[in-house]
Amino acid sequence: MTPSARCAAAIAILDRVLAGEAAEKALTNWGRASRFAGSGDRAAVRDLVFEALRRRNSAAARGGGLTGRGLVLGLMREAGQEALFSGEGHAPALPGPEEVGREPLAEDALDLPGWLLPELRDSLGDDFVPVAQALRSRAPVFLRVNLGKTDVPGAVAALAAEGIVARPHPLAATALEVVENARKLQGSQTYLSGLVELQDASSQAVAEALPLTDGMRVLDHCAGGGGKTLAMAARARLRLFAHDASPRRMADLPERAKRAGTRVTLTDDPEGAAPYDLVLVDAPCSGSGSWRRDPEGKWRITAQDLESVMETQRSILDRAAAMVRPGGWLAYATCSLLDRENRVQVEAFRARHPGWELDREVRLTPLQGGDGFYLALMRRG
Repeated sequence: MTPSARCAAAIAILDRVLAGEAAEKALTNWGRASRFAGSGDRAAVRDLVFEALRRRNSAAARGGGLTGRGLVLGLMREAGQEALFSGEGHAPALPGPEEVGREPLAEDALDLPGWLLPELRDSLGDDFVPVAQALRSRAPVFLRVNLGKTDVPGAVAALAAEGIVARPHPLAATALEVVENARKLQGSQTYLSGLVELQDASSQAVAEALPLTDGMRVLDHCAGGGGKTLAMAARARLRLFAHDASPRRMADLPERAKRAGTRVTLTDDPEGAAPYDLVLVDAPCSGSGSWRRDPEGKWRITAQDLESVMETQRSILDRAAAMVRPGGWLAYATCSLLDRENRVQVEAFRARHPGWELDREVRLTPLQGGDGFYLALMRRG
């Protein structure tokens, strides 16, 4: 496919996304119907679609409208490649007089949902504009080195032998940032043999901050795919339990644990094995700290959605607290940048449950390189 044809494909996919179809589904359906597209074409079209979603407001302004065509035209204008809209062959048609576009206004240039701007500004303070700019760009690819099988230099060397270039990242002792050939990663022996796992550096930093020692009974209450479960397993010899409200999210965890050389007990009745020395609650949230990876999320979340997810956070915290032994730890984490989901939520929990001491808080934003994350470590009296 030519670059112009890739633009045309991205336009068609984005129109489906803007009509309500999930981006991953729209991309999959396009790929199945476009057997002529090679792996490089599919990757390039995917990148265009997600770049358009990250920069939706500013691209729509430059492209003259909130349509698939407007978004891709806006991206090409920003990149100085409007000539790809030539109308020749499979290229999109030449821009018409109604598609002159304009430079984005100040708020458009931030590419954030307008209704959340005041709250994000209050939560981030002086970092608000730099963080907004960071969220407009693609997230780096990070790996966690499995110290149970190798060390950081060993993982770097193993990856390099397969043509993948990675370098240590300061956010966590186990973090590597992939700087070349990230697309080779999931087919590499280094990955398939469990020497490394895909995991954001901020997520690793959260797991690294947990007070883990050999012999502890630990529950990952909102385990999802189990990234933090495995990160904890690599730090100490633990008796690990994993629970998720949607068990299917944990479907790959046993195989991943086996590959990593560890063992995790999946449970749909976490109370049955209580009490625990530590319960980690990586709670459902707005996802605002990870909007680089899920740009659809920032445009689809509503005020009602946020209120609903905060009620879920409250409920999970109350449930998890009852499973911690006296003197044990409750770790509350979100990938949110909003104080309302983080500090304010923790203060409200402690008001409902006297006797919990706040030991420390960790706040991370994309300015440190990884996703935005929050962690509160609380100890039961």
